[in-house]
Amino acid sequence: MDCLFCKIIDNKLASKKIYEDDDNIAILDINPASPGHVLVIPKKHVENIFNVDNLDLRRTIEIVKLIAEKLKKELNTNNINIIVNNGRTAGQIVDHLHFHIVPRFENDKIDFRIPRYEMTQEQFDEIQKKLNINTNIEEKE
Repeated sequence: MDCLFCKIIDNKLASKKIYEDDDNIAILDINPASPGHVLVIPKKHVENIFNVDNLDLRRTIEIVKLIAEKLKKELNTNNINIIVNNGRTAGQIVDHLHFHIVPRFENDKIDFRIPRYEMTQEQFDEIQKKLNINTNIEEKE
């Protein structure tokens, strides 16, 4: 397999590892958006969030929270973005599930906000009907 993250997990490529357990690793991003930008990567190779086992995902999210709390304390920030890109159009570059934890600082010039899409009430209603999982949700206006 020619997966960059699998090579890092197997210690075939160097990284700045800050955490490791049986299921996950956390490394400093080699191209950080800010100082302390960390990637949390499950050791089991899965392409994206749609392919991961729920129990594995739960453990990875626990590590994401642990690392975010550590960044908050050690880098003295209360502001953190947690990002996961799924697929090329969404910005995924490495085809191995990973979570970006990006510490944010006043005036850091990072802007993850995206332009907002204008939608009609009818479009909102149509999408709500398509996505409604819990039929007990009452529509509130």
